[in-house]
Amino acid sequence: MNPPWPPRGLYAITPDETDTDRLLARVEVILAAGATWLQYRNKAADGALRATQARELLTLCRRHGVPLIVNDDWRLAAAIGADGAHLGEDDGEIAAARDALGDAAIIGASCYDDPELARLAAASGASYIAFGAFFPSPTKPNARRATLDLLRDSAPLGLPRVAIGGITPDNARPLVEAGADLLAVISGVFDAADPAAAVRAYLDCFDARPVHSPSTTDISTP
Repeated sequence: MNPPWPPRGLYAITPDETDTDRLLARVEVILAAGATWLQYRNKAADGALRATQARELLTLCRRHGVPLIVNDDWRLAAAIGADGAHLGEDDGEIAAARDALGDAAIIGASCYDDPELARLAAASGASYIAFGAFFPSPTKPNARRATLDLLRDSAPLGLPRVAIGGITPDNARPLVEAGADLLAVISGVFDAADPAAAVRAYLDCFDARPVHSPSTTDISTP
């Protein structure tokens, strides 16, 4: 069983920020405003900087009661004691990550526009499945495009569904209505003129804002 982290809300993903102090300051605003989960992602950093930043972010996340999930690298997640890892199709086996991180870890899988990848991820022990991009994304302008049907049709898998890719508060509601449990966002919050207000606007797309206290909602692994 995974920790009972809230499975609905805003899944904030960090931007490529090489200044660790600046990164922490930017993330602090997002977490304080109510971000539900945080994923550490930094394609511009080397291994040493990634390890340093991930450890610092874990401390910050612990302070706010928010799980930290490491992008691409379950080994780094295991080394620092992060709450989980998010894996793309080229980032290793979900089963291996589960074995290393344990039953309580949150392990996510990028499924892009492919329902078969979602089925395989669920069978391999993923905690959630992520689809996208749903809209043009400044982070991945050439990303595969996903449809609302992917969110609807994957409901029988029984896992939280994450939507990603060009999501704004103005276009997010149809995703939530189609079954998205978490809205994964980078530039929509970190590049916003008022990041805290942006977080609140995303949370307003849900019927009820998530509660950070790990005491009510459980995400079960298959």
